[in-house]
Amino acid sequence: MSEPATVDTPLKKLVGDKTAKALASHLDLHTAGDLVYHFPRRYDERGEHTDIRSLDVGEQVTVLAQVQRTAVRPMRQRRGNLLEVTVGDGSGGVLTLTFFGNQAWRERELRPGRWGLFAGKVTEFRGKRQLNGPEYVLLGESGDGEAAVSDDIEEFAGALIPVYPAAAAVPTWVIARCVRVVLDTFTPPDDPLPSAVRASRKLVGLGPALTEIHRPSSKEALHQARRRLKWDEAFAVQVTLVQRKHRAADWPARPRPARPGGLLEAFDARLPYELTAGQREVGVEIAADLATPHPMHRLLQGEVGSGKTVVALRAMLQVVDAGGQAALLAPTEVLAAQHHRGMLDLLGPLGRAGELGSAEHATRVELVTGSLGAAARRRALGEVASGAAGIVLGTHALLYEGVDFADLGLVVVDEQHRFGVEQRDALRAKADQPPHVLVMTATPIPRTVAMTVYGDLEVSTLSQLPRGRSPIASHVVPAAEKPAYLDRAWRRLREEVTAGHQAYVVCPRIGDGPTSDEEPPPEDDNGRRPPLAVTEVAPLLAEGPLHGLRIGVLHGRLPADEKDAVMRSFAAGDLDVLVATTVVEVGVDVPNATVMIVLDADRFGVSQLHQLRGRVGRGAAAGLCLLVSEAAEGSSARERLDAVASTSDGFKLAELDLEQRREGDVLGATQSGHRSHLRLLSLRRDADLIRDARAEAITLIEDDPELARSPALAASVAALVDEDRAEYLEKG
Repeated sequence: MSEPATVDTPLKKLVGDKTAKALASHLDLHTAGDLVYHFPRRYDERGEHTDIRSLDVGEQVTVLAQVQRTAVRPMRQRRGNLLEVTVGDGSGGVLTLTFFGNQAWRERELRPGRWGLFAGKVTEFRGKRQLNGPEYVLLGESGDGEAAVSDDIEEFAGALIPVYPAAAAVPTWVIARCVRVVLDTFTPPDDPLPSAVRASRKLVGLGPALTEIHRPSSKEALHQARRRLKWDEAFAVQVTLVQRKHRAADWPARPRPARPGGLLEAFDARLPYELTAGQREVGVEIAADLATPHPMHRLLQGEVGSGKTVVALRAMLQVVDAGGQAALLAPTEVLAAQHHRGMLDLLGPLGRAGELGSAEHATRVELVTGSLGAAARRRALGEVASGAAGIVLGTHALLYEGVDFADLGLVVVDEQHRFGVEQRDALRAKADQPPHVLVMTATPIPRTVAMTVYGDLEVSTLSQLPRGRSPIASHVVPAAEKPAYLDRAWRRLREEVTAGHQAYVVCPRIGDGPTSDEEPPPEDDNGRRPPLAVTEVAPLLAEGPLHGLRIGVLHGRLPADEKDAVMRSFAAGDLDVLVATTVVEVGVDVPNATVMIVLDADRFGVSQLHQLRGRVGRGAAAGLCLLVSEAAEGSSARERLDAVASTSDGFKLAELDLEQRREGDVLGATQSGHRSHLRLLSLRRDADLIRDARAEAITLIEDDPELARSPALAASVAALVDEDRAEYLEKG
């Protein structure tokens, strides 16, 4: 009898060197614990169908289907025969399997009526979906050719057939066979969940849950197993967040209370418009946070144009009134420069200390970017170090050695998703004591995400748009099906320019040369043409449908001074059309721009399209956003675009985005660069479970803050939420 396997047992001891190497290199699975926590993606049921019609071209899939018919025909280009096997899912959807060469044994094996799992990459040929040379395993009765797959049938003896996240070299049935080998000798770790929590929440034990999720004896047993393992994930995240919030309450910070008769009051008095009720309410929350001796850690979210910048500026002025400095970290030089111009305009004499005509208690507003000349940089850094600059705006350049603050009291991070954890933390480290932190995002975050990922932040939301903002109409332009619609789009753009307005044309790629962070790789796995590029599209438009219009080009590879010059020209109305990449996604404010045409719109994410769309309709005239795409009607890409066009509610779109993205990304698995065991929890579907886990975590941590009396739980939390992930959660 083989010795029992534990979570740390290397797979090569259990499944052999060759299989273990394949699992390690293709799926990053190295130990018995890795494999046992590699949960099935879904479960197929004999007699039920996989929806073949919903498969996307280019997708790596495993489908459960029944052979309908086979046909053999000679190949035209080379010697030998081609075997075509048509499989169906019982709902009318069919898929063609193609096998090249003389393989008569496959024809005998793949008889009509046989059920099997078929794995491969979906391609399309003459309008038909197909898998070329797929891997497969047949289920059920024995017959000719059955010996080749009989070892695998045992994995699918039950009614529910697990289908695992797999790789071309390691199909789902190989994973299932390895799981069976491991489970036969696996000794689960001691159950880390406190028995009181298990009892009150009616949760099954860890050992049974790990067995049932791989080899379910019934649908009810599977449901209970999944519920228990989701609880482990949610509880680990919530314990981590509650612990960190508990510790943060003891951190010292310098209070920055509001000062009567200071800069903030003077600023409010000179504002040319009234704050919205939401801005006033959030302002009161932030002002109260800043006045406490503990560091504020607040997330401010709101639609594009909801007035977050004014809220942030008022917080910065409160800190300056209290003798401190405030720094705003922006993701691009274009946005940093725009913040600088916008804040100087809003502050007027209040932001020009030392200049003729400045206000009595004025401060200085400095811009620090990588493109500053040596003399300008020395002057700016001197203002920052002396404390003369109360407000400092910049990009990553603020993080460099040599940028020193006299008394950094508040850090504002704009568009937090564009910065890495280390970058954000480097700026906070420039303060003698932990500074107050305000994180802003225009990408609305669903309640469940905020509750899970930002559980240790206070969340404020601006839901109103200031008066004067105009509605934006959005439409999908199906360029492949109806080319005339694209011609009409260009005519519509010309009409707006003739009426005295301006337009954006957005492309997913810059063009020839090295790629940058803002563009996807040019080649596509599925043989599609490369994404359209700014440097290629701009001259075509100038010679074609937009001939005679003043066209500018903006992308991340331009020198900083050239980018700034282009933006200034566009803002001043000297350009009619700006052809750009997503460098215009955040912060660019040109009220006269009324139309945006997004080319290859299916290459962008939901939140990105929503952000881009917010660049138009910022003035008195209504905005128009046209999403141009060759995605076929009914495809998931097209459905995504239709959804964006159908609503301007950013929170609805955020839910859609969450539904379509890998939730592990949202939970930080990709940010930390480490494997994460957070696999089952759905932020969208499991909101109630997450809420309950948070309540239990609060009760536990109030009684035992460092889990000293629950060492098994502490170890489990550390395994599920490793230190990198914990830091990611803490730094927000």
